[in-house]
Amino acid sequence: MPPPPDSPAPPPLPPGAEVELTIDKLIFGGQALARVQGLVVLMDHGLPGQRVRVRITRQRARYAAARVVEVLSPSPAQVAPCCPHFGLCGGCQWQDLAYAEQVRWKRLHVQEALRLYPGLADDTVRPPVASPSVRYYRNKMEFSFAPGKPRLQAPPDRGRASGDLAVGLYQAGSSEEIFNVEDCYLQSPLAPALVAEVRRWCRQSGLAAYNPRTRRGCWRFLVLRDGKRTGQILVHLITAPRIDPAAVAALSNHLQARFPAITTLVHSRSDAKAPVADGEHPRTLWGPGCIEEELCGLRFRLSPQSFFQINVEAAELLYHTLRRLGEFTGRETVWDLYCGAGSIALTLAGAVDRVVGFELAPEAVNDAYANARRNGIDNCRFVAGDLKTRLQEAIETPRHYPRPEVVVTDPPRAGMHPQVLAALLALAPARLLYVSCNPATLARDLGVLQPGYHLAAVYPFDFFPHTAHIECLAVLARRHG
Repeated sequence: MPPPPDSPAPPPLPPGAEVELTIDKLIFGGQALARVQGLVVLMDHGLPGQRVRVRITRQRARYAAARVVEVLSPSPAQVAPCCPHFGLCGGCQWQDLAYAEQVRWKRLHVQEALRLYPGLADDTVRPPVASPSVRYYRNKMEFSFAPGKPRLQAPPDRGRASGDLAVGLYQAGSSEEIFNVEDCYLQSPLAPALVAEVRRWCRQSGLAAYNPRTRRGCWRFLVLRDGKRTGQILVHLITAPRIDPAAVAALSNHLQARFPAITTLVHSRSDAKAPVADGEHPRTLWGPGCIEEELCGLRFRLSPQSFFQINVEAAELLYHTLRRLGEFTGRETVWDLYCGAGSIALTLAGAVDRVVGFELAPEAVNDAYANARRNGIDNCRFVAGDLKTRLQEAIETPRHYPRPEVVVTDPPRAGMHPQVLAALLALAPARLLYVSCNPATLARDLGVLQPGYHLAAVYPFDFFPHTAHIECLAVLARRHG
């Protein structure tokens, strides 16, 4: 929508123009916002209170986008980033912002996302729960292979044995450019050395990295999972379908000898166009093909592609809160939607009569049943299939699926499908506990549920230090009548 006719025209800021400004705030998604004569200017890697010189990259009717050229004066909350890749890497956006300020801004962003919810009180969004660890907190990282000469941030004498293959992470603002990771403070201290060795070996193998444009090449993704409480490490190598099995076996044997800490290595293949680290027909080359992790006193099996919370320490705090706010008496039937490997269902099992978990991926359901057996839990049932279909079947056959008093849902970032929301309104459980990793889709779904449910509170949990992401637990109660 254009500005009103009597409003002053925005200042001319053509691409390439440079201007000095003071940053006002951080917005949802992590960008910094400033204003020049009423025109909003958005930029990456800026902090509130900084005085900066920026170069305009594009101007629209309502805003301009810019790149920070120089920081003229720092923010009062600015700190030195720990990672040499900060600014180049697309992973950490706020590593130069004091952690207490990161958490404060995340709560403000949740409040902003929910601002249109009817009757939202000032304290509906509770003070956020900080992550117990701000380094090495991730238990899974996905690294991509890329062909061509990589852009390195490391000194010229490091990692330049060959320029025809990169293994690393996406550059900030790009969905294609990969840079070679030399250090990373998110997953585990072993990860950079392992990635570097895979890069070196694959360069010498003579086999090319997969090129998504030509759909040629061999190496696609390297996924690392580690158990923070068990010390177990899983390596998942994903290649194109047309690769010599002997090359994969040789790399597998090399890593087994070079890194004794690795527990198991799995190989799978993918011909998908999308740059998603999912493979088909996984083969365990050595080890058990899975690792274990401990959460809330339970032990969980994690296969290469089963979902599990990235930050185990923070997830434990959320699960304890979820169990407390559920106000369980021990007689309830609970449905757990998008249940993954069963972490929420099994955590709640001891406090309720029974749990039914619904999950799309059959592999995750297999993990959930294995986890139940491993922990001696016999009051959980898990159902594989598309949630829209399975939920409707469950509602129509109450003999097989007893009606729940409480529903817990932990959907992906896209939130819940409209048919799932409609099914929940028809099902009308007394309480809904909604775990969300995206405040925007949480707000959208709460708006759909609003006619049938009252939003009691939202509890933010920081699962992702140094990023703009925030996890939330929304507590809803069925409206009378």
